[in-house]
Amino acid sequence: MSLNDPLADALSAIKNAEAVGKLSCTLKPASKLIGSVLRVMREYGYIEEFEFIDDGKAGEFHVKLRGKINTCGVIKPRFSVRLTEFEKWEARFLPARGFGVLILTTPKGVLSHYEAREMGTGGQLLAYVY
Repeated sequence: MSLNDPLADALSAIKNAEAVGKLSCTLKPASKLIGSVLRVMREYGYIEEFEFIDDGKAGEFHVKLRGKINTCGVIKPRFSVRLTEFEKWEARFLPARGFGVLILTTPKGVLSHYEAREMGTGGQLLAYVY
């Protein structure tokens, strides 16, 4: 683990666990950002559920997997996205239109690009999952 980017480590742990067919995985260290990204993944049915475990240090997340993730990863650098540019970034990071989710951080919290479009806000790209 690199520990330079906890979000990247968390998403690669999820991707690797899915690839070998595991039913769950543990993500350490935990952070609010990782929790928010997991919440969006749960809303769109990519993971079953997740739970925060306080271990007296940074804590950890236990994630129940569904086996529905083809791939996921962080987007670096964290590009700024305007409301009008979502199509361009969908084409770049997702395999097809309406397939997969871009996860971004906005002034209204961590959202999927669908929610951000609905709320009429842009933000910075964090991750993708499909």
